[in-house]
Amino acid sequence: MTRNWCSRHGDCLRIAVQVQPNASASVVVGEIEGALKLKLKAPPVEGKANEALEKYLAKLFNVPKRDVSVTHGHTSRLKLLEIRTDLSVDEAKALLMAA
Repeated sequence: MTRNWCSRHGDCLRIAVQVQPNASASVVVGEIEGALKLKLKAPPVEGKANEALEKYLAKLFNVPKRDVSVTHGHTSRLKLLEIRTDLSVDEAKALLMAA
């Protein structure tokens, strides 16, 4: 049984992601081992990958960047994000998988 990578906590969605920095483009790859795998164009230096991740997800969810934050894993490929949105878990998963 795999862990659910997207869940609702109050007014936020929590999303577990595995990031691959230095990709040719920022894209959602799919699910992998209880996380959503994302390729990011940004390098993993000086917080640039985290910044790019927050900006990318804010654009996908059509929310201000201030409503997206990395809460755990700032220096790791595995990260936990919170996104302040009214979308349900199913709506968020559909949006991410279509990206």
